[in-house]
Amino acid sequence: MKRQVRKAVFPVAGLGTRFLPATKASPKEMLPIVDKPLIQYGVEEAVAAGVETLVFIIGRTKNAIADHFDKAYELEAELEARHKTDLLQVVRGIVPHGVECVYVRQAEALGLGHAVLCARPVVGDEPFAVILADDLIEEDAREGGTMSQMARHFNKYQCSILGVERVPKTETNKYGIVHPLPFANRISNVDGIVEKPKPEDAPSDLAVVGRYILTPRIFDLLTRVQRGAGNEIQLTDGIAALLAEEQVLAYEFSGRRHDCGSKLGYLIATVEYGLRHPELGDRFRDYLHAFGCRFDEPASVGD
Repeated sequence: MKRQVRKAVFPVAGLGTRFLPATKASPKEMLPIVDKPLIQYGVEEAVAAGVETLVFIIGRTKNAIADHFDKAYELEAELEARHKTDLLQVVRGIVPHGVECVYVRQAEALGLGHAVLCARPVVGDEPFAVILADDLIEEDAREGGTMSQMARHFNKYQCSILGVERVPKTETNKYGIVHPLPFANRISNVDGIVEKPKPEDAPSDLAVVGRYILTPRIFDLLTRVQRGAGNEIQLTDGIAALLAEEQVLAYEFSGRRHDCGSKLGYLIATVEYGLRHPELGDRFRDYLHAFGCRFDEPASVGD
């Protein structure tokens, strides 16, 4: 019987120090891109891929994330009393019917691998997705969201899949870089993975970004890996151990990625999403033109 991806893990316990002081009391994942927080874009991508259980790995300061996805009785009552039905539907639709949210506390920030390991009691013996909300990826007009694309390939190949994109050789020291072997169109067999190699040592220009589908075997391996960079348990090291036992694929997804873990990437995403906003896009574009900006609006992915 073929397995399907029904659970997604969101590691959101990080401190978000690059965005201080904005993230001193509010999680970086709650920073808005126009009118939705970053984390909601990731959740919508997961739900569109068929995910039914959302597992948030949270830290001590991340209660705002749980509050965002919780039912807001007072707000809904107020909107209903004021007959603001459109806004009421927006609030009620943040978590679709039939989708469950589970919150797991990561007591110590011991790395991405440890955050994923914290999800084990909820995920159990099932394949699961991992989505890093910092990586905001626009949906492809033809192929759908990145996790939907990866889930389709998982349904076919039934093995772990890493979302990858090509990066300049000079930037390989910012990513986990895979050693690819030919397999299929835009899909490679992963023969090895190196964390943040120098450009001269990088096995390719294919960088792992914030989208994964992993088999449950990764949990056992993460309990055994030694602490790596930053004295943390690295997910990359767990995946490297997984390669010795199972097939792992690298998939070059179709979609434009915004690195919203950086201030510049966040600002670029805000502008581009603002220009496409159905309510504000035209007025925002007029403002930018009046301000002296001259640009060609980026085409939607897949157009």
